[in-house]
Amino acid sequence: MVEDVRSLADDIAEGLRDQGFAVDVAYDGLDAAAKIDANGYQVVVLDRDLPGLHGDTLCRMITEADRGIMVLMLTAADSPDERVGGLGIGADDYLAKPFHFAELVLRIRALARRQPAARPRILRAAGIELDPQRRTAGRDGRQLDLSAKEFAVLEALLRAAPAFLSAEDLLEQAWDEHADPFTNAVFVTISRLRRKLGDPTVIETQPGVGYHIAGA
Repeated sequence: MVEDVRSLADDIAEGLRDQGFAVDVAYDGLDAAAKIDANGYQVVVLDRDLPGLHGDTLCRMITEADRGIMVLMLTAADSPDERVGGLGIGADDYLAKPFHFAELVLRIRALARRQPAARPRILRAAGIELDPQRRTAGRDGRQLDLSAKEFAVLEALLRAAPAFLSAEDLLEQAWDEHADPFTNAVFVTISRLRRKLGDPTVIETQPGVGYHIAGA
């Protein structure tokens, strides 16, 4: 989330986290550029009129880097010419302020599905079926009642399956940049997920490597 109005950026980020997204925030273009260079984001929500580095310049940099990052411009510049200009420099979607939060969420999820090499909309493995759009998950036909973090961790494991994800990978994908690297949040969330998924255990742990979906 790249937005120079701190209160707006923080409110949007908190709302997205409540929806199960892992969100980092930058309040200027230079900080955003550094974070984008260091992290593998799926979607960047980008204001245009940014200090340090203009949003248009940042959008061009993302496009030219060709890393498959999708860009949603979220800006008060909402004339037809401005929309055309934003899309013309590489933005994948454009939403004008003021906006409805529910629409923003749907647009971000749609962009994540369009990301190059993205998995199918409904993720399936080892009897688990998860729909990120509808926020539903089940195992062997039994619906699961998951918290936002449990859902995000299960989604990350399904997207990576059959590969392993380390605790650090899961912190990056399901929490955010401020997560304490020494926290036991991943261990606790995995334990809760195992209980809710039931037997036989489907999330396996390999010491020193991480977690994965068995039989995926």
